[in-house]
Amino acid sequence: MTDAPIIADGIVKRSVRIAGHRTSVSLEGAFWGELKRIAAQRGRSLNELVAEVDAARGGNLSSALRLMVLQDLKRGG
Repeated sequence: MTDAPIIADGIVKRSVRIAGHRTSVSLEGAFWGELKRIAAQRGRSLNELVAEVDAARGGNLSSALRLMVLQDLKRGG
């Protein structure tokens, strides 16, 4: 059994506002797409969702966002 090839998706740097401050976050485009979907499902803006993850994280924000997307997809997104 062979694994399906992973399609490279370039890193996209976006500016977000967290607690009134602008910061930039770098993620692959696929993760930005999933974050937008999750935010829409929850009736929140992308900035609100990122701020929520930021408030709960223990490490790197980009990693925390990727893990949140992974958890959402594992629950059936």
